[in-house]
Amino acid sequence: MRAWERWCRVSDGAAGTHGQERETATDYGRSGPDQPILSFALGRMMESVGAHSGAVYLLAPGQPVLVMTVMAGLPRVFAAPWERVTLSSAVPVADAVRRRGLVWIGGAEDMAARYPRISVVLPYPFAMAALPVATRETVYGAVFLTWPGGSHPEELTDEEKERLTSACDRLALRLERAARAGAPALPGADLVTPASFAATMSGAVEAVRMVSRLPEGLCALDLHGRVTYLNSAAAELLGVAQRRLLGAQPWAVLPWLNDPVYEDRYRAALISQQETGFLALRPPNHWLRFRLHPSTTGLSALITPERGSPEAVPPRRHGTAGARLVTINQLLTLSGALTEAAGVRDVINLMAEQIVPAIGCQAMVVLGTEGGRLRVLDQRGYEDPESVERLNGMRLSAPVPAAHALASGVPTFFESRAELSRVYPGRVPARGELSAWAYIPLVTSGRPVGVCVLGYSEPHRFPADERAILTSLGGLAAQALERARLFDAKRRLAHGLQDALLPQALPSLPAAEVAARYLAGTQGMEIGGDFYDLVPLRGQEAVALVGDVQGHNVQAAGLMGQVRTAVRAYTAVGQSPGEVMRSTNRLLVDLDAQLFASCVYLHLDLERHRAFLAHAGHPHPLLRAPGGGVEVLDLPGGPLLGIDPTADYPVSEVPLPPGSVLVLYTDGLVESPGTDLDEAVASVAHRLDGIGDLPLEEIADRLISERDPEHATGDDIALLLLRPR
Repeated sequence: MRAWERWCRVSDGAAGTHGQERETATDYGRSGPDQPILSFALGRMMESVGAHSGAVYLLAPGQPVLVMTVMAGLPRVFAAPWERVTLSSAVPVADAVRRRGLVWIGGAEDMAARYPRISVVLPYPFAMAALPVATRETVYGAVFLTWPGGSHPEELTDEEKERLTSACDRLALRLERAARAGAPALPGADLVTPASFAATMSGAVEAVRMVSRLPEGLCALDLHGRVTYLNSAAAELLGVAQRRLLGAQPWAVLPWLNDPVYEDRYRAALISQQETGFLALRPPNHWLRFRLHPSTTGLSALITPERGSPEAVPPRRHGTAGARLVTINQLLTLSGALTEAAGVRDVINLMAEQIVPAIGCQAMVVLGTEGGRLRVLDQRGYEDPESVERLNGMRLSAPVPAAHALASGVPTFFESRAELSRVYPGRVPARGELSAWAYIPLVTSGRPVGVCVLGYSEPHRFPADERAILTSLGGLAAQALERARLFDAKRRLAHGLQDALLPQALPSLPAAEVAARYLAGTQGMEIGGDFYDLVPLRGQEAVALVGDVQGHNVQAAGLMGQVRTAVRAYTAVGQSPGEVMRSTNRLLVDLDAQLFASCVYLHLDLERHRAFLAHAGHPHPLLRAPGGGVEVLDLPGGPLLGIDPTADYPVSEVPLPPGSVLVLYTDGLVESPGTDLDEAVASVAHRLDGIGDLPLEEIADRLISERDPEHATGDDIALLLLRPR
């Protein structure tokens, strides 16, 4: 604290910079051990605009991280997930620093649409402002302030913006002067709540006596949930001595109050500054009703016994406003699962499996857009498919709630068929299995990408916090859906490119039966450098080849196309197998693609039942004899293509008797980390021997589908089979 006092004395006499007027410590009050300057700055800001809570972040030295250093008006545990925020995070304070300006969130729906991850943790109505604390040259941190739901208009006034901006500028100047004086403010060094906002309890003795005589239970809690006062009636109703509760949190002393549903009501009261309540069972059979009345210093609880038998009392979920139908654990599980969902179908399946059961609806439709019309991406739970199909292809300007929700980006809720009929007459089927609907626009980066329609079989109320959490779920789903649509588009592009680079169909050879397979083993783009080809020549001659370019990306696929084209060209001009390999090798060296390729090349003479083989660092082909028995064609070859421009590739003659089966393949069929290659090839040869009399199409399918799981590495597989007639 001496360092703070030292730079405060320096700054009291210093002139302002950047045209600012001179500022002294009296602008905030004198700082001392109990009331550091950051706390005063935050307190003055909150008072100037009537904010309920707030916090000051400081930028960690040498790190792109904002650290919460002061918080006021709410327990710090409420903001625990955001005590340390990276500047790249999608949270208001980080956005304010990146933009060097004010970020304003007007309410729960605005928060759910723009910051769904915050909204799912705090699904309560409140407004927020975030501003940077920075000079023209240096960022020192950020500030956020909050207002309870309904206590502030949807927009900040110009006067409020000016007050907050000026206050942050003054705080930045103080931090700049402190740094120059050798006493910089350090993140986390000022973790106190301003005294003007600290919870206090005082009153006349007679007032305490009056409260103690009331038959209702009365209890006061501070911002951290600690009991600061309770009358004798409250202690009697709770079944515990007053001395045990004073200074403690009720749920820490009374296990039957330690429930997330009750915690949710407590959090909702403090954040929204609105009365909430819940019903709880004190064992064995005493039902108590709690009414929570919040303020900026804590809350007061009114405790009364619930009259009537336990059977007549509504279930515990009554009074929770439905928000905890989706628990924090479910939200975290869903968020994590959505990050792993690849395609659109994966996202919708996750939503159907986790969201629909959690929120208690019976049906779900996910709509996207295409060509100015609604498109049904998928649906679950609709017994009448026609009611869903009517939406498919509908114009975005159509007078239907799904189109309006998509166009406006605003969620719409209809609690009954009658309510939907009043707003959209003629749009409710005369008969149907649903009686309530929620239309949630799927908005990401401020742009609607679709609509999620949730249907309920019975009339359903949508309280404010349930609407907020549904909107938040829509935000999470929108981000996942946008990623999934991009993934699907890339996958379609990859498949199209791969299909264009590989033969569309194998040519027919009168003297031989042929079959081929290509299996993309990689995730994401699903494109690689494996290839195969079959080129008919004059008479009963043909060329068969299988190869593998290093890598699993567009560059590998492009080089694969060049290699395949080059081999065809060199074959067309009459080069021998060895010359074709040498010419292709020199081409790859000249291209300097920094990628290598393996290849096996066979010139087939089906009339004389023989083949001439050359290979470059490729797995050895397999040859099954007509009566059984498989030979691995371990013949001399050359190095990988693209390494040595002077490499030579010897040619070997291989007999191909009628009825034999020749198998060319890439390493994805046999190789696996930690597995002996010879054993893997022997395993494939053994399977081929057992199925070698089957049609080639069936052999190809079984060689791929019956691979040893240890060899299923995710690598691509190219497979070419040939059987002389």
